[in-house]
Amino acid sequence: MSVRVPRSFLVVSLAMLAGCASSGGPRPGKAPPQVNALYDRMNQASKGYEASIEQARRGDTAAAEQSRKQSLDQLKDASARCALTPGCDQQRFAAVFDRLLRLKDGSFIEGEDADDTEQGAEVGAQPGDAAGSIVVNALPQAQRSVTMLKGQQFSDLMVMNGPVKAALEMWLTQLRPNLMDAYVNYQMMRYKMWPAYKKADLPEALLFGIMAKESGGKVHAVSRSGASGPLQFMYATGLRFGLSNADGFDQRFDPTMAAQANAEYIDEQLGAFNNNLELTLAAYNGGEGRMRRIAAANPGASFYDPQIYGQMSAETRDYVPMVLAAAWLFLHPDSYHLTWPKVDGQPGQIVLTRSASLAELTVCLGSARDMPDGWFRTLRNLNPRLDPQVTLPAGTRLEVPKPLEKVYMAACTTGPWPILASDLHNAVKIVAPPPPAATSAALVNTSPAASKPSPTASKSYTVRRGDTLSSIARRSSCADVEDIARMNGLKGHHLTVGQAIRLPVCR
Repeated sequence: MSVRVPRSFLVVSLAMLAGCASSGGPRPGKAPPQVNALYDRMNQASKGYEASIEQARRGDTAAAEQSRKQSLDQLKDASARCALTPGCDQQRFAAVFDRLLRLKDGSFIEGEDADDTEQGAEVGAQPGDAAGSIVVNALPQAQRSVTMLKGQQFSDLMVMNGPVKAALEMWLTQLRPNLMDAYVNYQMMRYKMWPAYKKADLPEALLFGIMAKESGGKVHAVSRSGASGPLQFMYATGLRFGLSNADGFDQRFDPTMAAQANAEYIDEQLGAFNNNLELTLAAYNGGEGRMRRIAAANPGASFYDPQIYGQMSAETRDYVPMVLAAAWLFLHPDSYHLTWPKVDGQPGQIVLTRSASLAELTVCLGSARDMPDGWFRTLRNLNPRLDPQVTLPAGTRLEVPKPLEKVYMAACTTGPWPILASDLHNAVKIVAPPPPAATSAALVNTSPAASKPSPTASKSYTVRRGDTLSSIARRSSCADVEDIARMNGLKGHHLTVGQAIRLPVCR
């Protein structure tokens, strides 16, 4: 039989400890004696807490409660002193906090599951936070997977330390517009992306956090390194999870397929890293091979342990807390004076009554349904295979948010707006004709397939900074990524700046 200490006591104690952590890495050189003394107290407190668990298992509940309280008091005191002592690495205390937080047989986790959860503050919440009253069993059954990861509460996986708090501030200040755009974009695509995560029993908040950091919900995003799509897969990794090039379309741009591939990847890496979320995210950003080598050399260490954290690139150190912070805000906006916009992302369809491009539809739809930035991004995200400048024939079916079905019939079938949109679109085609792309016939089921011109010659091209095989292929009218890769014998589709490659020329 184990003793249960009030959850609020332990939560506040560990939250105070976590708050002392900073983003600094390990410091070189021998630590001063006073610092080593604090580290010794930290280790003693950790062992004391583990010993209290053993006492509880033996049924000595009184001794277990006393040992646990003494250990937590010692840990809090040493952590506070560390913050005031030059040369003391606060990340070590964050790592201890992380390890204790993950102890599955600890009193604050034992006996708690989706159907039997005490009311109490979530880990990392401060007194008075609205999030303190939110628990898994207060949610509808269908929503529980939003806050669970492999049977654990998402709150129990969060270490609210310095890097995560800094990321929260970044999202709420400089990147607030990006966060809001990401939320709107995600809600419009939710019906395409969420089912894959739900099937894999992964938290929806995690999906949003990754997407917000990777692309902001822009389906056609391409990074300088060639990572593409809403979840930014590199070509080789995407291919491994079923994202190939089909009929000239890079499937990494498909939100449904990208979410499925991402869910499979995250599930695979959680298995490899013993369900350690931070290490899994670090692998997604910094490379799974590198992370597995580092983790194997430091068994049991958390991401914030100096032995791990100190070996991460600056990008990965930033990436992991930024994803977690976005996920946390997705779940607890009220706790941070954040209000998500109301978005009706219910799926719908329209059938064009007159020929139009996505660009033209954007003009005639205007800012309908309180969309101040217009509908261009949403139309592109929901119809990723379409070039927005290509005119689509009447009868073409397009995916749109359901509220736009009536708006389209009212504003884009007759009247002045479709005429204006067509006039502007024709001007764009005259001034700056876009490169030919796959026609609507090759992209929409309502038309016959289109054929691609055959290359009859080639020309030399020197790779420039920012180029990817996908971006180069998009400028060609007669070859796709695979054609160019085969022509140049490119394995893994890797390019280097200054590299000379051959491109097909069409007649």
